[in-house]
Amino acid sequence: MAAPLLEVKNLTVRYSPKLHAPLNAVEDVSFAIAPGEFVGLIGESGSGKSTLANAILRLTERPGKIAAGQILFDGLDITTMSQDALRPYRWRDISTVFQSSMNALNPVTHVEDQFRDAIELHSKLRGDQVVDRIKELFDLVMIDHRFITAYPHELSGGMKQRVNLALALANDPKFVLLDEPTTGLDVVVQRSILENVRRLQREQGFAVLFISHDIGTVLDMSDRILIMYAGRIVEEHDTRDLLRDPLHPYSKGLLGSYADPRAETVRITYVPGRPPDLSREHQGCLFAPRCPEKIERCLTVEPQPLAIAASDGATGAGQATEAIDTGRPRVACHVAHLQREAPDTPGLPAPTKRFLGPEFVKSVDETAAAVTNEVFLEVKDVYKTFRTRRGFRVESNEVITGVSFELRRGMVTALVGQSGSGKSTIARMITGVDRPTSGEIVFHSKGGPLNVGRLGVGQLTRYRKFVQMVFQDPYSSLNPNKTLHYILSRPLKNHRRMSGEALRKEIDNLLERVALTPPGRYRGRYGYELSGGQRQRVVIARALAAEPELIIADEPISSLDVSIRAEILELLHRLVQDSDVGILYITHDLLSARMLADEVIVLNDGRIVERGEALDVIRDPEDEYTRRLLEAIPNPFADMPA
Repeated sequence: MAAPLLEVKNLTVRYSPKLHAPLNAVEDVSFAIAPGEFVGLIGESGSGKSTLANAILRLTERPGKIAAGQILFDGLDITTMSQDALRPYRWRDISTVFQSSMNALNPVTHVEDQFRDAIELHSKLRGDQVVDRIKELFDLVMIDHRFITAYPHELSGGMKQRVNLALALANDPKFVLLDEPTTGLDVVVQRSILENVRRLQREQGFAVLFISHDIGTVLDMSDRILIMYAGRIVEEHDTRDLLRDPLHPYSKGLLGSYADPRAETVRITYVPGRPPDLSREHQGCLFAPRCPEKIERCLTVEPQPLAIAASDGATGAGQATEAIDTGRPRVACHVAHLQREAPDTPGLPAPTKRFLGPEFVKSVDETAAAVTNEVFLEVKDVYKTFRTRRGFRVESNEVITGVSFELRRGMVTALVGQSGSGKSTIARMITGVDRPTSGEIVFHSKGGPLNVGRLGVGQLTRYRKFVQMVFQDPYSSLNPNKTLHYILSRPLKNHRRMSGEALRKEIDNLLERVALTPPGRYRGRYGYELSGGQRQRVVIARALAAEPELIIADEPISSLDVSIRAEILELLHRLVQDSDVGILYITHDLLSARMLADEVIVLNDGRIVERGEALDVIRDPEDEYTRRLLEAIPNPFADMPA
């Protein structure tokens, strides 16, 4: 094995806030990355991924600090170096692409000047030489040279992220850390950027640590995988071996939450419960409360990440963490070790490659039943043109062109397309926020048909009882100053005129419908006290409070962890099965559309280019644009034997 480029030894990062108990967000973490290696780091939100990344970059801020351990980069112990001593290494030997492309660039400075700062500090290039180097970098990431002198706000989200990548590569670094570099980008742009990263990494030979909760993308790109849970590395494995033989139950849960969109029956598992509160003392394995394979020992003794015997006996079991070897699988699980070393142990579960927890199943038979349901909303030949005044000129931009489709009760219709294809504009017209330039949107209520585009203010208020939204970001969808009782009471009072004991009982009923039980534990909480998945459940409960006939779910899972996504999809699926509510599911991801939807409508440039039952569209797409969306879905299992 080559000498490691980056070696993390027994690293602990502690946060000590003044008003709360201290916690170890990263504890006793050890791993190594060899030169030219592409390593993925995955885990749920709160598992410590970004804290670990900041520690490697020495960007940990108070109240956090590196409490123990070492970070060796190219033989240097950077944990003992001052910020001044580190400055020559940053952007030259070690660089990063941060999560938010929107915030990573200085908004008041030309792109060229931001490159000059990084290049002139670490090289002898000056003047036109710097411009030539910037042009080379723009060619690498496939951006037109005319954007060199642009401001960041003049670039699309995908272009900003490409600029960030080019900036990270400006001085030919040895190591690049990617911290959720494509979050918020649609699948086609994401695929393009990551393929570019992989190509450049192979050509230039730099090492990569790729951090994300998007397991499919990480598995598709990485040579080796680190899986993190509650501040610990619980499994370290070669990617292909992990896909073939996952060791830790948490790893099995993450892998099980990824499905083959072409299967007749979609079957995904998810990990129930939530990660532990690290500010409290714990005994035994931190994953034990959520683990279906735990044994008595798991409750009392914390497992250590030890090398494990391969299934063919090629490696020995029980090797200590000090011998960090990037070629050997390690796992922190008593059960996994016993299954290899002592399979006859009484009470030991049999080895399995699949998580034994709850499943979400979506079959073709359900779709066949749904397509016969009653039509309750019609979009008829709708056009939408936005007009912008520029001085004395008025510019017109047609964003929706002749769109027609129907929605049925008890059925999920997915509206799929890239960012800018017009999906959210259609949602705004259906809710009455925007009016069509021409065409009609007709809602067939029990009192008769309503032309949504012609409703007055009072009529719109009544109409919105029947049509409710679930927004993309659960963090900004809830008022942080109000309790869940107040948030859920508003639609009950406004649309159903409820009060007193009846109001409280209905709030409890709503919380139970979205599996926030017991309700008394949640009524008095604020949004910031909940996890992302719990917040999205509250948003869904708020939408249900008005007893709507249509729920428009606009990218409701894109900002959630992969396991939580499965929970939310199951919740929406169950709501449709248990009532006559229809769902318009807006997404750029055909994989999640296949998991939830009965029918898929593909939108490109404001036009419908394909429409049909979800499985038919995914198995046999007719339009080239649909094929591009399908090709952008990461499929790490593609080359694996059935």
